[in-house]
Amino acid sequence: MSFNLENIISIRDFKKSDIEYILNLAEEMEPVARSEKVCHKKDGKLLGVMFYEPSTRTRLSFETAMKRLGGDVVGFNQKQGTSVQKGEVLYDTAQIISQYADAIVLRHDMAGAARFVSQNVDVPVINAGDGPGQHPTQTLLDLYTMKRQFGDINNLKIAIVGDLKYGRTVHSLVYALAMFKVEIIFIAPTELQMPHEILEDLNKLNCTYKIESTLLDNIDDVDVIYMTRIQKERFPDPKEYKKVKGKYTLNAKNMQDKKAILMHPLPRVDEISFDVDKLDNAMYFKQAFNGVPVRMALLDSIIK
Repeated sequence: MSFNLENIISIRDFKKSDIEYILNLAEEMEPVARSEKVCHKKDGKLLGVMFYEPSTRTRLSFETAMKRLGGDVVGFNQKQGTSVQKGEVLYDTAQIISQYADAIVLRHDMAGAARFVSQNVDVPVINAGDGPGQHPTQTLLDLYTMKRQFGDINNLKIAIVGDLKYGRTVHSLVYALAMFKVEIIFIAPTELQMPHEILEDLNKLNCTYKIESTLLDNIDDVDVIYMTRIQKERFPDPKEYKKVKGKYTLNAKNMQDKKAILMHPLPRVDEISFDVDKLDNAMYFKQAFNGVPVRMALLDSIIK
């Protein structure tokens, strides 16, 4: 089994075999990610990070992953203090970073930004989230979390809850899940349901799904509850955000008798109460850790 992608832009660029390759390699990387072993595979290599939007888990786990592999990191995590403030365009900034680093990780507020950069630089590019578009590395760590918990992704029943319209994490996730034998329940207000064009794609891929609007009535027999926050920053009209804010919430009382594991790409706002954190089926912090071995596997595969 081999991995042949030069850039990590969209989960739709992946074949099922590519996903399985990364998940298997991530498992091999886990002892290094946990500091149980030391790795020098990327000694002397530099990762360039370009984060135009805020990030905690994605940025820090990429930096951790590169350093666990023996490499180092250069770049920026906000526009302030860079020439972007002076009006430098994305193309020019990417050209500069590509002169310094062996690969680029880009987060940007514009859908398609990572694809654009990958077509214009000579180093590998990883999409760390492009506006409401895609977040492929989040998807891979989500799948890794499911695989580590259940041993297999096939035959899982998964409820995906919250902001399905603007949520780039779930846009990527459903395309990956469609490669496996799963059943998906989309739980969201009508105005935040999965975009029609994605549902049409799932139909073509023969993915089994159904659409619901209530939470507690639809999670008794699922294996995974994948919560997402309502993303205030994506709403063009603040009044529309207020209509759906706090629509879905889970607490320890309504989670303690559920067989499902609870996942969340984080950050959370009010959709998961803090009393859930101590439950055995709360997986979101383990899920965040899983970003390290998965991103180690990706960096190891594309940085030569």
